Amino acid sequence: MYLMCSFRFENYFRINKDCFQDVLKEISPKLKSGRRSLALRPEIKLATALRFLAQGSYQTSVGNDFNISITQPTVSVVLKEVLEACEATICCKWIMTEEEKNSAKEYFFTNSGIPGVIGCVDGTHIKIISPGRNDANMCFNRKGFYSLNAMVVCDHKMKIRYFDARYGGSAHDSLVWNVSVMKRLLQERYDAGERNSWLLGDAGYPFEPFLMKAISTANMQRQETLLKEQLDCLKHAFGAYRLGTISNESNFNSKHAKARNIAERTIGLLKTRFRCLLGARELHYSPIKAAVIANVCVALHNKCMDFAEEHLDDIENIIMQERNYQEDVEGAYSTEASQIRNNIRDNLF
Repeated sequence: MYLMCSFRFENYFRINKDCFQDVLKEISPKLKSGRRSLALRPEIKLATALRFLAQGSYQTSVGNDFNISITQPTVSVVLKEVLEACEATICCKWIMTEEEKNSAKEYFFTNSGIPGVIGCVDGTHIKIISPGRNDANMCFNRKGFYSLNAMVVCDHKMKIRYFDARYGGSAHDSLVWNVSVMKRLLQERYDAGERNSWLLGDAGYPFEPFLMKAISTANMQRQETLLKEQLDCLKHAFGAYRLGTISNESNFNSKHAKARNIAERTIGLLKTRFRCLLGARELHYSPIKAAVIANVCVALHNKCMDFAEEHLDDIENIIMQERNYQEDVEGAYSTEASQIRNNIRDNLF
């Protein structure tokens, strides 16, 4: 396995050799040590789990791989063991420091002109098999397949700062957000007086002082009509001359979409790297086990980002497949949030 060239190793296991060693060092104390001379070494266990996550195939084909060569029942045991070890070690909470927040704000302001942005939130569906009669309705989504609706919060470096895959595909993005720890943390900071930090989200999320959305189509149409009437009045008053027709609302939405694109790219990168999360073949596990697999993939993704790895093959196709257009959702703090957004909108350059 270690005799592979670096390119083939990374393409095969979706992490490079340095990242592999770093993960192995962290999870090894949690792996069981066999007493027999033929017991699997920790590196083989990790390689087995990574190969499954990387290709999203059946356990039998992973075991038949010439670089691993173990039976399907052993693959099942090893996968369970490695997932548990990863959850206990590398699947910790990623909390942004003030320095990281300031770095994110500077990046988003430089690239989009919107101040105060510390990250972006988006949802993605992770395809699974039918969980059975009792939970089938909870997992059947509006796109017509069984899934988990996972919420992803990423920063400007495409690291995933928060991930929640506990809810079935029938759950709306706004529901997942409203019951999340992330919302509670941002709410607590807002109530404590923090007024200059927020996430960017799409129409599927509620409009709140710490979650900025684009201006809805209905509001846009009203604003565009008002702008046209004002321009017509100016033309009559001062004669025909060239006037700008781009409203503040259109300008804000354009910059909002540009900034929020990083969330789509982060999800695309995650699923490109660990193809078990792609919809081409659903995960053949219960919703709870599928959520564990997704959590570990996210933790490994963040490890890869620490080692400056990117697998961008087919990422644009995945982004297009992930695009999710939803009805606009209002929040409980829409008035306060509107004041903040209007202030940003009117001061954009």
